[in-house]
Amino acid sequence: MKRFKLAVEKRKILGKKVSKLRKEGLFPANIYGKGVKSLSVQVPYKDFEKVYKEAGLTGIVDVEVAGEIRPSLIHNVQQDYYKHVLLHADFFQVNLKEKVKTMVKIVTLGEPKAVSEKLGLLIQPLNEVEIEALPTDLPDKIEVNVEPLAVLDAQITVGEIKAPAGVTILTDASQVVAKIGALISKEAAEQAAAEAAAAEAAKAAAAPTTETGEGAERAVPTEGATPQTAAEAGKPAAGAPAVPAAAKPEAHSANSGQAKPQK
Repeated sequence: MKRFKLAVEKRKILGKKVSKLRKEGLFPANIYGKGVKSLSVQVPYKDFEKVYKEAGLTGIVDVEVAGEIRPSLIHNVQQDYYKHVLLHADFFQVNLKEKVKTMVKIVTLGEPKAVSEKLGLLIQPLNEVEIEALPTDLPDKIEVNVEPLAVLDAQITVGEIKAPAGVTILTDASQVVAKIGALISKEAAEQAAAEAAAAEAAKAAAAPTTETGEGAERAVPTEGATPQTAAEAGKPAAGAPAVPAAAKPEAHSANSGQAKPQK
């Protein structure tokens, strides 16, 4: 396994003042480990960046400080994702004869048969697993062949991964590493159906709301108006002057105009 070298210096600037170091092109870090007293160090930013890109989190870095070589793993890398720069890291000093635990990335190999035949999509729920091994046996990645996945819902679990020699995978064996999902997921189909139903409902609500009878159209009252019964329609509006009823004609009897006989 390839090993990397990095020369660092003891660092006196601590806390928030380390921003001054970054402006000078220096990268702040710490060295710690089992039975190791923590030590603050600094290293030229470009030197650290180059080693980190090659070693990752599993490559052994021989950190040289004050003439002493300390085999270490890079841990806890902090990054500014907006400016795309590294901010801080730790060097975990290891004993080459003692096993260590760390995370390692999963890399899929090949194209699933289900994908090439357009039966489904490859989904990778798990991108890394926890492993245990001697520092010199740590792999930079674990490769998983996904070509055998030929049908919908076919999957590969952690338990099916063949670990490299000297490596023990600690992640739960039942976790799914890769699987074949539907070209259109059930959730997406349900959402599309719901959106279509909502669009139809909105269209129906916007349509005219008039009713027709036998050749005649009956208008629907405007918003805020109250339907009236036939009896109510004939009543005067509140506050309007009453209309006098038409005078009734006087009744004329057959003896109209004649004097009544005296008793």
